[in-house]
Amino acid sequence: MVITTTTPGSDEHICSTFASRYVRTPLPKFKMPEQAIPKEAAYQIINDELLLDGIPRLNLASFVTTWMEPECDKLIMASLNKNYVDMDEYPVTTELQNRCVNMIAHLFNAPFGETETAVGVGTVGSSEAIMLAGLAFKRKWQARRKLEGKPYDKPNIVTGANVQVCWEKFARYFEVELKEVKLSEGYYVMDPVKAAEMVDENTICVAAILGSTLTGEFENVKLLNELLVKKNKETGWDTPIHVDAASGGFIAPFLHPELEWDFRLPLVKSINVSGHKYGLVYAGVGWVIWRSKEDLPDELVFHINYLGSDQPTFTLNFSKGSSQIIAQYYQFIRLGFEGYKNIMENCTENARMLKEGIEKTGRFDIVSKDVGVPLVAFSLKDSSKYTVFQISENLRRFGWIVPAYTMPPNAEHIAVLRVVIREDFSRTLAERLVTDIDRVLKEMDEVPSSHVSAKAAHVTTTVDETQDGNGGRKRVEKSVRETQEEVINTWRRFVASKRTGVC
Repeated sequence: MVITTTTPGSDEHICSTFASRYVRTPLPKFKMPEQAIPKEAAYQIINDELLLDGIPRLNLASFVTTWMEPECDKLIMASLNKNYVDMDEYPVTTELQNRCVNMIAHLFNAPFGETETAVGVGTVGSSEAIMLAGLAFKRKWQARRKLEGKPYDKPNIVTGANVQVCWEKFARYFEVELKEVKLSEGYYVMDPVKAAEMVDENTICVAAILGSTLTGEFENVKLLNELLVKKNKETGWDTPIHVDAASGGFIAPFLHPELEWDFRLPLVKSINVSGHKYGLVYAGVGWVIWRSKEDLPDELVFHINYLGSDQPTFTLNFSKGSSQIIAQYYQFIRLGFEGYKNIMENCTENARMLKEGIEKTGRFDIVSKDVGVPLVAFSLKDSSKYTVFQISENLRRFGWIVPAYTMPPNAEHIAVLRVVIREDFSRTLAERLVTDIDRVLKEMDEVPSSHVSAKAAHVTTTVDETQDGNGGRKRVEKSVRETQEEVINTWRRFVASKRTGVC
């Protein structure tokens, strides 16, 4: 959501050259026009403005799918007018969702029989899925505390500091304390030992990440399960685990089937996964699966009948399109296990090739791991002359959108670039990206450090002058880490000043 900074009384207008073939009067930008205009003009005006958007396939910041087969595009277009919640009117669409839930539950080794139905629901993404799973944990914990006659007004959840912002939203929106395990340099995921130590009687669950947004690394869910089993036995608590598999849920089963992170672990009660990431569907679909019916409190499921029949519903929103659900089912039956495995192997191979190309420049340290989401995160070995933020900005000249960011608290002095490898990112594109990175580095090498950035020039040297006690000047040597921190903080302030405000 963008927080608008538009002045309500603004009288700015949109003027389109080609649309003038149909309409000559400029249109107000921030007010609805008084009169209708020809459909051709409306199309041309919007199409012209959208030309300035980035190219989705070159957006290497996003995990979200940007390409699907034409046959699936046709199915999506044909179902745009179907409301997902009208189950009585669109029973086949509902059936396809139920099939997807069962397929994912089997993929995650849910312990239900052949004649049983899996417990889960389609969502608009992993953010909604996490909200639903979190609510289920909170209500289960509250019910147990009430039966025990104990206070139930101070629930908390334990996560790593590397979690996606949706976990912070859940904690704030639903009044749950967020207890974060801090990161450290060289270790950018949640430490299971520290997480278990932070658990107390008010912990509704521990959230583990299968595919960190920062580095793509899988957290050690098996060790966390072992530690919590032991702690639960010692304390009499019943602290469960939720696995946020938004990015890794459609990777681990195909590339690392031996890895135990899912419902094979007894304390894992729910798992969310993004269909619009490595589920290979356009933006707008996620899934949450529960281990059993007992893990989803009945009080959270609503029943409605004003659409034609009794319909159970457990979602935060109501109306939404059916297209993405249908697209997900298409991918499942189109690709099958073998197809998904081939695509994930190809993504991993392209990530390996890109990593090797970046290493050959000799300028970067690789931060990401080989086992995890297919991405490459890398930091500059020397940030005294220019920063990863400046590299990111310069790569946009070639069409690449490569994000630069700092790590969370306790590791915030580390700034990295990250390239996400999706299905549509080919080996040829990877080779081109390495060429363009090398070109940017060489260009920036030729720029004197004092002119690299007017905003950051005063923090790009490793020697600073301060006033001594007698009013004179003295030279103070700075460590590489201190210099990096100053450069990063200055650049972040500069970038922040250019933004309109996004959340």
